[in-house]
Amino acid sequence: MLAGWGRQRFEHLVNNAGTGLHVPFAETTEAQLDEMYRIHFKGPYLLTQALLPLLADGGRILNISSGLARFSMPGTSAYGSMKGAVEVLTRYLARELGERRISVNTLAPGAIETDFGGGRLRDDRQLNAWVASQTPLGRVGQPDDIGGAVAALLGPGTAWINGQRIEASGGMLL
Repeated sequence: MLAGWGRQRFEHLVNNAGTGLHVPFAETTEAQLDEMYRIHFKGPYLLTQALLPLLADGGRILNISSGLARFSMPGTSAYGSMKGAVEVLTRYLARELGERRISVNTLAPGAIETDFGGGRLRDDRQLNAWVASQTPLGRVGQPDDIGGAVAALLGPGTAWINGQRIEASGGMLL
């Protein structure tokens, strides 16, 4: 029984682990790389594995990645590489869990105005303007842009989407 919920199973798992690291490749320490691995890959991997018995057949898993798994910016190699690993894991899970009709996808947000990374994008007007200039929609993303995408991908009409990477970035760096 899922304590407090009055249920035996749940339908959706969203792996949204995240912490930023902005350090050049040549200066990234083993400890920093290990931390990125534990948070962004090992945690979602083992959590998903542990929760599989409670996930209902026909359920959904949504792994959160980053636009930085598609494009690269100096200082983000450790973070972007771990998010890339999450995207590969998504495809393996989609294949292995298909027998249970569990669809597994990746949502890759672009630059979003939040407190992530100390709120740098939100608080640094120059950085914010640069990101907006790289996005065809002419602005930085907002939390509701991602919340709506998550809700849509977990909704009843998207069960046939499986093993896919969906980017929600306003078209940044097309």
